Amino acid sequence: MAARVLRPLPRLKPFNRLQVILQHLKMSKQTDSTAEVLLEKRGGAGIITLNRPKVLNALTLSMIQQIYPQIKTWEQDPETFLIIIKGTGGKAFCAGGDIRAIADAGKVGDRLAHDFFREEYILNNAIGTCKKPYVALIDGITMGGGVGLSVHGRFRVATEKTLFAMPETAIGLFPDVGGGYFLPRLSGKIGYYLALTGFRLKGRDVLKAGIATHFVESEKLPALEKDLIALKSPSTENIADLLNSYHVKSKVDQEKEFVLDEHMEKINSLFSANSMEEIVRKLKQDGSPFAIKQLETINKMSPTSLKMTLRQLREGASMSLQDVLMMEYRLSQACMRGHDFYEGVRAVLTDKDQSPRWKPAALEEVSDEFLDDCFKPLGNNDLKL
Repeated sequence: MAARVLRPLPRLKPFNRLQVILQHLKMSKQTDSTAEVLLEKRGGAGIITLNRPKVLNALTLSMIQQIYPQIKTWEQDPETFLIIIKGTGGKAFCAGGDIRAIADAGKVGDRLAHDFFREEYILNNAIGTCKKPYVALIDGITMGGGVGLSVHGRFRVATEKTLFAMPETAIGLFPDVGGGYFLPRLSGKIGYYLALTGFRLKGRDVLKAGIATHFVESEKLPALEKDLIALKSPSTENIADLLNSYHVKSKVDQEKEFVLDEHMEKINSLFSANSMEEIVRKLKQDGSPFAIKQLETINKMSPTSLKMTLRQLREGASMSLQDVLMMEYRLSQACMRGHDFYEGVRAVLTDKDQSPRWKPAALEEVSDEFLDDCFKPLGNNDLKL
């Protein structure tokens, strides 16, 4: 093969060089604004912006892998006094994890089915143990993985646009990301009700249920963020005072009764049963329109997910966040080995026929032995926190 003659490259004229530099700058700006997550330091605040508006800021593994080390860095930085997390696009804070990618990976035994849950739960724990005040602006849809990015932080600011749910039982999963920790700690049996039925809470109700710590009108968030950034060496108390000052001025839906108020007595008695079969029995016995509606909802859910979730919350009620996340990692891997998660994703997200064929199809067919197996330690593969 003949040697290729290498010609010297022409020297760029100064004007051309300037154009090339400008082109590079333009490109770096573009890659920045199209990055899945934006991480920046402004004033005394570290700011995390989830930036996938077209898919409601759904969380990917690469986003998790960028957010986690940044939180750890800011935690050690004496010039960072708080961390703010928010979403772009005006519709969602974060609608959850990238479930379809996980299902595709799980089907072919790809590592993502382990790595996603492992690294997501490690991030949830970092948020729950963060030494710096962590402020989540949960404006818009906040579900599943989005709840994990917010609920374990010190402050959660809801708006009239917030839509909260843990809808996992409908897709053959369970309310993970530390759901086994925060849900059973909500007042009465609200958490059990939200976990099993996937009921959606809107706006101020997210605060009233105890999921948010503050309520601020959506249009006031830019001003709130500006004020948080401007705080000089704030303590947690200074941050709380500022959030409270915005909270007390927010009048939207102030007079509205909590959506579940009229049903609290029923929720507390019906969802306090020790088994799913007993909850169903109690609902049938009750026979009220509310009870019948819950029965209809529960009948659509994966029987395996329902049983797994009830046990997850009952055990999680007396566990630390770390132990809950370890338990949930075991459950996530049981779901990856099973049938219902893939069927749920097919029915709800892929084919959208909303007619999942669960296996087993009835609560009675999900045995205690099978459940025990789901909760069993994974030896060297257990989650380490």
